[in-house]
Amino acid sequence: MFIASVIYAPVFAKSITGSSPDGKIEVTIADTHSPSYSITLNQLPILTDSKLGLRFKQVSELGEGFSIQAVKQVAHHSTWQQPWGERKQVVDHHNEILVTFVANQDAKRLFAVRFRVFNDGVGFRYEVPKQPGLDSHIDITNELTEFAIADTKDSTAWWIPSRGWNRYEYIYQTSALSSVDRVHTPFTFKLGNGAHVSIHEAALVDYASMTLQQMRGGVLKADLTPWSDGVLVKKTADFTTPWRTIQVSEDAIGLLNSDLILNLNEPTTFADTSWIEPGKYVGIWWGMHIAENTWGSGEKHGATTAETKRYMDFAAEYGFDGVLVEGWNIGWDGDWYNNGDVFNFTQAYDDFDIKEITQHGLAKGVRLIGHHETSGNVTNYRNQMDDAFALYQKHGVRQVKTGYVADGGNIKRIDDQGIVRKEWHDGQFMVNEYLHNVKQAAKYQISINTHEPIKDTGLRRTYPNWISREGARGQEYNAWGSPPNPPEHLPILAFTRMLSGPMDFTPGTFDMGFKGLGADTDRPQTTLAKQLAMYVVIYSPIQMASDLPRNYEKNLEAFQFIQDVPVDWHESKAIAGEVGEYVAFARQERGGEDWFVGALTNEDPRKLSLALDFLDKNKTYEAQIYRDGDSANWINNPYDILIEKKHVQASDTLKIPMASSGGFAIRFKAL
Repeated sequence: MFIASVIYAPVFAKSITGSSPDGKIEVTIADTHSPSYSITLNQLPILTDSKLGLRFKQVSELGEGFSIQAVKQVAHHSTWQQPWGERKQVVDHHNEILVTFVANQDAKRLFAVRFRVFNDGVGFRYEVPKQPGLDSHIDITNELTEFAIADTKDSTAWWIPSRGWNRYEYIYQTSALSSVDRVHTPFTFKLGNGAHVSIHEAALVDYASMTLQQMRGGVLKADLTPWSDGVLVKKTADFTTPWRTIQVSEDAIGLLNSDLILNLNEPTTFADTSWIEPGKYVGIWWGMHIAENTWGSGEKHGATTAETKRYMDFAAEYGFDGVLVEGWNIGWDGDWYNNGDVFNFTQAYDDFDIKEITQHGLAKGVRLIGHHETSGNVTNYRNQMDDAFALYQKHGVRQVKTGYVADGGNIKRIDDQGIVRKEWHDGQFMVNEYLHNVKQAAKYQISINTHEPIKDTGLRRTYPNWISREGARGQEYNAWGSPPNPPEHLPILAFTRMLSGPMDFTPGTFDMGFKGLGADTDRPQTTLAKQLAMYVVIYSPIQMASDLPRNYEKNLEAFQFIQDVPVDWHESKAIAGEVGEYVAFARQERGGEDWFVGALTNEDPRKLSLALDFLDKNKTYEAQIYRDGDSANWINNPYDILIEKKHVQASDTLKIPMASSGGFAIRFKAL
């Protein structure tokens, strides 16, 4: 359904208000002092008057001294389908308001802000047409966008710092909103009135990442990541910005059920997506993190022909689609973290025969998953990228994990004059470089899983071969993180990082005691049941079984859940949770009738009452439950797990306990 109406506001009009389709969220755009907007939920303020505008090197700002000239309003309701995702069908229902602002002293100077108001929040972007002074090259020196929080007195925020050496890989902080300084998005907070809000962005293309900096009085300001020369964004005439997003909900789980960011991205132009294959994989990876193997060559080299074939045999036996191999190519010897110049993406070490390996795997229905580590030297990678993808395509590789291990602000590029420049991972240059990698991969029918990435902003809708990415502290930190991820990490991650899109967290560690148990050891601070729950809670269309094959073969009964759980879903619903405390998801497999539930908690044990009303009311299911045993706790008894089965229906309620940093995973098998 498409309904459009056009209103031309007279010069003396000072504001225009639009609402979400259900009427709960209202946005008011005004020009009383300078262009601004505000948001309410159920008539309670969420954001008060917040500035809009842009500043440039070439001309004066678009902002102060501008008034509303015209308003166009459009109602939109449609449904579109994901080739893979949390749900097959996505509803896009919003009301749009396009507001044009014109300079009071010069009618030739103008810009527009397009707002879309959904039932789950608001998105807006700037649209700047060609005009005097902005008719060729444009340098943006400041984005004036503000998010003026209505009441910070009793608010709580969950955040990680931005513009730091460790990119997005920090332990989340929980604090009063007033104590926040400079932070990454998604930035999630809870107001004193109970409303939950998350600020992020959508469709980040050819622009700098937006971080947030708190000014006085609870005002969060857009803080764009600069180029090495200090310019924030370099554009040409007639441009739009990414969408600034404000997801709003009456409770915590409402944030988890939002499709706002996906809906603000453009549909894909891919005519064929059949080669993009969700799946589960194992890999020559964890052994390096716990020092049983090395990335570099030598006696402990992990990426050998024999070892890869052994992993492929394991994958085939237990139903996995792929085997990731890191450390196969020339460049890993020595200080690889700081030596990205020497990586060769087509030349293997002598003990790795890619032809023999891929033929062995394909005969068993298992594909090699490729790996490209750049160590932040993106010019070296770009110069070899096409040859590297061509090699993989020749040998049947469909997925590649890329890596950009380098400190924040230390991405190495060589400009047109041969001068070395150092850039941020989330500056405009790298935003474009990551997307270039994804586009080039598509030409070879290869999907990309980016590590040390730019944050997700929903571009998987437009480029569905961008299947997953890292962008937070994952499982590897539990091997050497000092400290490892704490028990509250995942119940926070679900309401922060995971709002942006899929994450390759690499769950499934079964041996929690590779360095011994206890509270002060580098190891997963979880129970075994919580590791299983991650496969449902942490969404990704590719999921790794992260541990060594021998640790799964010691506990095949628990390993069965990892074999059974899908990665592609017909429907997903967050059914319980509070930020930093606990979270539970129910997901229905795509192309089948079974449902899966995952729930996990922080350091506090709790019992969750689980209503099964998401199940088909006309069916009976066998609930295959993997939960913490009665004596389980993450510190010294993480392996106590109870596996039980019972018949249930949609009218039933299950009451399931979770141990300290524990959880449960359930398969509801339709009978």
